[in-house]
Amino acid sequence: MEQGNYSVYADFILLGLFSNARFPWLLFALILLVFVTSVASNTVMIVLIHIDSRLHTPMYFLLSQLSLMDILCISTMVPKMLVNQVMSQRAISFAGCTAQHFFYLTLAGAEFFLLGLMSYDRYVAVCNPLHYPVLMSRKIWLVVAAAWLGGSIDGFLLTPVTMQFPFCASRENHFFCKVPALTKLSCMDTSTYETAMYVCCIMMLLIPFSVISGSYTRILITVYRMSEAEGRQKAVATCSSHMGIVSLFYGAARYTYVLPHSYHTPEQDKAVSAFYTILTPMLNPLIYSLRNKDVTGALQKVVARCVSSGKVTTF
Repeated sequence: MEQGNYSVYADFILLGLFSNARFPWLLFALILLVFVTSVASNTVMIVLIHIDSRLHTPMYFLLSQLSLMDILCISTMVPKMLVNQVMSQRAISFAGCTAQHFFYLTLAGAEFFLLGLMSYDRYVAVCNPLHYPVLMSRKIWLVVAAAWLGGSIDGFLLTPVTMQFPFCASRENHFFCKVPALTKLSCMDTSTYETAMYVCCIMMLLIPFSVISGSYTRILITVYRMSEAEGRQKAVATCSSHMGIVSLFYGAARYTYVLPHSYHTPEQDKAVSAFYTILTPMLNPLIYSLRNKDVTGALQKVVARCVSSGKVTTF
């Protein structure tokens, strides 16, 4: 559909990660491997938490929600990118771009809030261990609903505004439909909207980050006051996996949403986006499984059952 010298509801061309790659099929194979590993590892994490009674605690329920968000997030953009590469095409419809934009904002926002709420869970576990089962069991569904609702509001607010702009160009120098890349294609001056979106994103980051900072400040004070070395080690082990994931996710988010646009380059934007949308979903379950004895114990238990029942053959 044409209006004047710009197009409305036209297809977009995603230049993606393969456009300037020297060995595109090698990059394709690596991304496919990361995608399969990410989906498989997060699925295994969800299944383990569901079937092992020792993992039926608020902390692991929140972790299963994080794994679900990671599966949905990486599935929002990577399959389309890989299919386009196989079929030697880079087009995505306006409706497809809108859907991709909405789901990405919703899932990324939900993960921001969930990580903040997970830090509160760690605070209760370390600072109020005797009341932890009662306090968190009552609040767990409210906590999860709050995370999903926060992400959904982000998607419902920003997606209609972004996609209503008239677009003079269609070649998007990115591998999925993202707000900064889309606004660059608009015929209109989007500076006011970009400023409002910048403030919105800062607020969205500050709210969960404030919860994380406050929770871990209280945790550090509590750990410092502990007299037993074993108690300190247990508290650190309880929080270290979560802090590793927070560092990965918020580090990339800080570059994307906090660093001024004048410090960004298209190549850096694609690299950082690839890190937190493709690599981070794969790293999250690995961080938890490698550093959590309960998860590794549950996995070993399942493997042992499969071997003993003859479902897995050992050589």
